Amino acid sequence: MNQAYFLTGTDTEIGKTFITCALLHRATQLGLKAAGVKPIAAGTDALGDNEDVENILAASNVTLAREITNSYCFKAAVAPHIAAAEEGISIDFATIRAACNSAIEQADLVIIEGVGGFCVPLGVDRNSADLAVALGLPVILVIGLRLGCINHALLTAEAIKARGLPIAGWVANQIDPVMPRFEENLATLKALLPAPLLGVVPYNAAGGSAAAASLLQLPGTPHLTT
Repeated sequence: MNQAYFLTGTDTEIGKTFITCALLHRATQLGLKAAGVKPIAAGTDALGDNEDVENILAASNVTLAREITNSYCFKAAVAPHIAAAEEGISIDFATIRAACNSAIEQADLVIIEGVGGFCVPLGVDRNSADLAVALGLPVILVIGLRLGCINHALLTAEAIKARGLPIAGWVANQIDPVMPRFEENLATLKALLPAPLLGVVPYNAAGGSAAAASLLQLPGTPHLTT
């Protein structure tokens, strides 16, 4: 049976796309057909491309139509509800659901990466948490390891639980190279989060997301090193 997960984070700029790509590489190592989906992206280069979307396309071993991988791509690198309003576009969950369903039909494993944190607004009356509920998938939580991450992680976990969604696992991604008491913070998260730890990724991991794949496990599978 094909598996799909909604990947979210404790904040923006905490490595969601890096971890999405690493999980896709891990799936490839395990012989699975893997595809990433980034329904909403903000910020494009001179060619109209979004870096996160391009990285996800490169990490996937299943070729999807670009509109399936990325339903909405806004020019300005700002909060998506602001970018959408500036372009006169309304983010339609039905469009995103259809794209995600198409991806799930074509791959053994699909990682659907959210935008920003779990409750980032996507319009005047909806946010990323509402999108997660609309998709109805188990959640992978990426925690950016830095001072304050315990509070952010626990609040995000509560928000996910409050919406009736299971947390399939969480990833500790060190984004502060000199974080004080790193091991103690990690131990606290292990004790308090009601989900399995899928892996710990050090700051600026050598070899990029492909190399970081060996540090991670997929939900429900043993950790096999390569």
